[in-house]
Amino acid sequence: MKLQTQRFIDRWVGQLLCAVVSAWVRFTGLFGAPALLGTAPKNILVILLSEMGSIVLAGPMFAQLRRQYPGAAIHILQLKKNQEVSKLLQLTQAENMHSLDDSSGGSLIRDILTISLHMRRLGLDAVIDCELFSRVSALLSFSTGAPVRVGFTPHTQEGLYRGSFINHAIPYNPYQHISKQFLSLVDALNSQGSMPRNKAGAIRALPVDTELSVAFVATELAAYRQKVAADHPTTTGRKLVLLYAGGGILPERAWPADHYARVAQGLCHAGYAVGLIGLKDDAQLAKDLQAKIRSEFCIDLTGYTRSIRELLMLFHAAELLITNDGGPGHFATLTPIQTMVFFGPETGKLYGPLGTRNSVLESGIACSPCLSAYNHRLTFCDGDNQCLKRIAPDPVLDQALAFLRNSSVAASS
Repeated sequence: MKLQTQRFIDRWVGQLLCAVVSAWVRFTGLFGAPALLGTAPKNILVILLSEMGSIVLAGPMFAQLRRQYPGAAIHILQLKKNQEVSKLLQLTQAENMHSLDDSSGGSLIRDILTISLHMRRLGLDAVIDCELFSRVSALLSFSTGAPVRVGFTPHTQEGLYRGSFINHAIPYNPYQHISKQFLSLVDALNSQGSMPRNKAGAIRALPVDTELSVAFVATELAAYRQKVAADHPTTTGRKLVLLYAGGGILPERAWPADHYARVAQGLCHAGYAVGLIGLKDDAQLAKDLQAKIRSEFCIDLTGYTRSIRELLMLFHAAELLITNDGGPGHFATLTPIQTMVFFGPETGKLYGPLGTRNSVLESGIACSPCLSAYNHRLTFCDGDNQCLKRIAPDPVLDQALAFLRNSSVAASS
């Protein structure tokens, strides 16, 4: 199903259903006490339908859930296309990973009904809805039958209506990194009232560690490096720098291709190999970049990795990743690679990769960021993304070369 179709249905049908459910909950709530989480919950569901990169940013939240409720089974509900990362990271047992197929309206409705019935039979103690102002995820939190429903509320903001049946609600805070917001959802599990509040939450610093990892053995990584060298002999004897120039489902997040070409030319001239990564859909972009770069030391790696696990091994084989905002920058935090990530339509202050091995590049012009939870990530930009175009390539090249030279000195000392 197309993204715009999903947004249309979520906006119009979703609001109507949320109003109906809210009226029902308000009526039935007259005859019962507020729902509170027990001292030893057995089953907690996390709804996380967003892009795969959000799973990495939610790592501290999952770690906190496991520490706070060691006896509870953590269930995860995701879109089917995003489930690979959760399985790789082993966020929970395989039998507790559930998915929705959004490839068509029929398959989505079928899976919603199936999952809702399964969760009701299971007997959930609580559900955490990690989506910001999506109505479908709010409705899912109700349909699962969980008595404690945690999620974000727009409170008094107009145009973001998603009902009033999230009974442990917290206001979304647009000034705090999303990883801290996810941790606030865990704090809200034990809140004592239904009014939107963060008052009971812990005072937290931005998590430095994702608390996630993927285990590799040294021989496995060495074999993969040899494979890359064998498949692309021009990289032999040169340190590898990876560039992700694609914009994914949001092309306005892409730094200009000409800027990437200028940086790649400088890196190749300085003695490094450059690998252009991306999905198979990015193959034409890679060919166009190679035509501009005109160096045998620039190789096309789009579609080269067949899984997220292979992508992480490629990161282990490289020194530096220069990337647009998106999944690769977050996956890189699970490896030793240094990253440089461009932000503009969205901001690194809210969605920047966690950890200390990354550098966020932003221009800071007045209209940036323009994508937010309040406009459902629909930009008012006319395609001329000046927030990224004004990040000049030469300073980026200088920063990349400085890191590469410093890392070489550190490795030799």
